[in-house]
Amino acid sequence: MARGFRLARMSERADRILARVRATPPGFVRTYGDVSPGAPRAAGAVLSETDDPGLPWHRIVRADGSLAKGARQRALLEAEGIPFTPGGRVDLRAARLPDSGH
Repeated sequence: MARGFRLARMSERADRILARVRATPPGFVRTYGDVSPGAPRAAGAVLSETDDPGLPWHRIVRADGSLAKGARQRALLEAEGIPFTPGGRVDLRAARLPDSGH
């Protein structure tokens, strides 16, 4: 596969991931797998490389409801009313966006 084609496909994937992140409304979360079906690590890689200050990155959590960015992420989610389990994870049954964007 030609390098330019690979980069274009990666860019297309990144655009789809970022669109799904941006479409996650306040008060809801999605998992990395929701925003990048079949490749949740790709979502993490895209988010780690993005410097858009308006991107609601904090609404994307791990599949088990745990947080990649700890206390900072939790504070932002709590400010939006996201419920947490007694174990400190996002209550996905209550907060996960019903339409996961696939």
